[in-house]
Amino acid sequence: MREDEQKKHHMHHDDSESKEHSSHEATPTKKENTAHKHHMMHSGEHKEKEHAPTHDHKAQHGGGHNHGSHHEHMVKDFKKRFIISAIITIPVLLLSPALQEFFKFSFTLLGDFDVYLLFVLSSIIYFYGGVPFFKGFFSELRKKQPGMMTLVALAISVAYVYSSAVVFLISGKFFFWELATLIDIMLLGHWLEMRSIMGASRALEALVKLMPSEAHLLQEDGTVVDVPVSQLRPGDKVLVKPGEKIPSDGVVINGETSVNESMLTGESKPVSKAPGDTVIGGSVNGEGAITVQIEHTGEDTYLAQVINLVKEAQQTRSKTQDLANRAAFVLTIIAIVAGSITLGAWIFLGKSLAFALERAVTVMVITCPHALGLAVPLVVSVSTSISAKNGLLIRDRDAFERARNIQAIVFDKTGTLTEGRFGVTDIVLETGADLSEDELLTYAYALEANSEHPIAQGIVNEAENRNLKKVSVSEFKAIPGKGVGGVVNGKKVFVVGPNYLKEVGLSVVNDEIKRLPEQGKTTVYVLVDQKLVGAIALADIIRPESKEAIAQLKRMGIKPMMLTGDNKLVAKWVAEELGLDEYFAEVLPHEKAQVIKKIQARGLTVAMVGDGVNDAPALVQADVGIAIGAGTDVAIESADIILVRSDPRDIVAIIRLARATYRKMQENLAWATGYNTFAIPLAAGILYSFGILLSPAIGALLMSLSTVIVAINARLLSL
Repeated sequence: MREDEQKKHHMHHDDSESKEHSSHEATPTKKENTAHKHHMMHSGEHKEKEHAPTHDHKAQHGGGHNHGSHHEHMVKDFKKRFIISAIITIPVLLLSPALQEFFKFSFTLLGDFDVYLLFVLSSIIYFYGGVPFFKGFFSELRKKQPGMMTLVALAISVAYVYSSAVVFLISGKFFFWELATLIDIMLLGHWLEMRSIMGASRALEALVKLMPSEAHLLQEDGTVVDVPVSQLRPGDKVLVKPGEKIPSDGVVINGETSVNESMLTGESKPVSKAPGDTVIGGSVNGEGAITVQIEHTGEDTYLAQVINLVKEAQQTRSKTQDLANRAAFVLTIIAIVAGSITLGAWIFLGKSLAFALERAVTVMVITCPHALGLAVPLVVSVSTSISAKNGLLIRDRDAFERARNIQAIVFDKTGTLTEGRFGVTDIVLETGADLSEDELLTYAYALEANSEHPIAQGIVNEAENRNLKKVSVSEFKAIPGKGVGGVVNGKKVFVVGPNYLKEVGLSVVNDEIKRLPEQGKTTVYVLVDQKLVGAIALADIIRPESKEAIAQLKRMGIKPMMLTGDNKLVAKWVAEELGLDEYFAEVLPHEKAQVIKKIQARGLTVAMVGDGVNDAPALVQADVGIAIGAGTDVAIESADIILVRSDPRDIVAIIRLARATYRKMQENLAWATGYNTFAIPLAAGILYSFGILLSPAIGALLMSLSTVIVAINARLLSL
């Protein structure tokens, strides 16, 4: 935002003060970078990751297939393969000699040919149930990144080939029932895991579903025609009835209502809307019918930009993910080596080839790095969706990960910690004055009611907020450069600056009134019948949420600082009022980035929070750039994180989410790696002498359970 003090205003109360405090009269400028819309990458431009959902953005415009339908198809495919394979597994179990011997029962279908029936049924399970694993195996080979699918494909193939050889070529023990149950468990595990991943993607799907499919288009003759939302164009006028969703971004031109924007911005309270106010497509209209003139459609809408941001962030590889991927690759190699060593070791110890193969297969299955591969992406997906629902938009995942380490936050003052509007901060009665604050304000309100001057407007707004009655004035006169006067309720009243007091020889007794100008506030004095009765101080109003946000940041061990182009007196007052650790005043726009550099030179990880175009260099220089109060203008090029609302407490929320996200990643990685530390020796048969031996199916069950635990843990992430 342009620092307001550079704009010179001529205050009618006191010319000498006007130069110091004109900063308070400016209103915050709207973001001026809508021309630089950030064109997000679509999901089709990314290489599709294994199990990653593909998103069809058409859905939001009323066309195209359902968002995430590819993902749903995979879930259905795994479920179908699991059910069919599990049904065929039943006769395989009943016909297996090893199980008949163990459970002491007898079952036959073809007599001596049961073994060939076993082979046929197991072959169906191997080739039908194993398809997803073979596809994954070849995909990993092409990428030269052997992983989970490689291990599963190797394990089931070793079991199948050896068992088939026993049927037709060599003598030995086949393990078709182990093969069948292993594939069943792997399919079941993948099905459950895919359902868990679906849960992580549903928040994004919910965003897409927010956009209604139809709109009530107002024709030039006043008639209403229902049209698909995709046909709306900027300039169209639409009728939105109570309880309906607003079809696209626009401006209210007729009617008043309240709108629920909670699913879009995280703002829990309904927001009042009247003619001239902007509304966001997808938000829910409240009690009144309104007419909206459409401003943005399709990819330009707020919701479309949010969806693209979320999609992009979910598909961005974090540094933690790279670490997990390297670990998964190493684990795959370890699994293959450990499986080979297990096979050789048991043969060397005199066990049969079938026994040794079963141990090797179990090692390869139980060591599958699936949980490790999903540990980070699932957390990323969940955290990005949570942030979007709460109006916290992540553009750069690396910056979001750095946010957990923030040691200092530098706030731009105007429009960030303050509201960017000139208003009353203090009403102080002079010692001995026989009237109330409201009575004092009523006198000032009467004289200032018809003035467009910023000081007058501040006094009028305060009086209206307090529901004070407007009193008529007679004999009104303006005193150039000093103030105004008139007769109110039969008394001569003046609202003046300090120069007038000097001129008439009046002095201030109350120390509190004396301190007001020292705090950089514009101060006007109220005289009744030539007696000073009190003073009204005005300044850029501090947001009520700022104090709470600063206190929370300090409790988190973060140093809050302020950067402003305003004068030192104002900066000092704001800093003391909020309890800031440090402040930098009278900083010109081009100097802001230099201040950030100096703070970084102390060895601190710095976040910059700003709300305007001239904050861009500082936002880029900071370790984490945060744009606050973006509203519907999502495309802020210089910010890493965009906070939709003008609420400094959202900065606390984003840091907490960053810390919680990293903690979940650590928990998942610790579980996935720790699990394998115990699983490999157990699968290899280290406890065989104690009678504990895992079958491949039990190994698969434990591996799948590990993956599901990681998925559930990711979904437990909350703000």
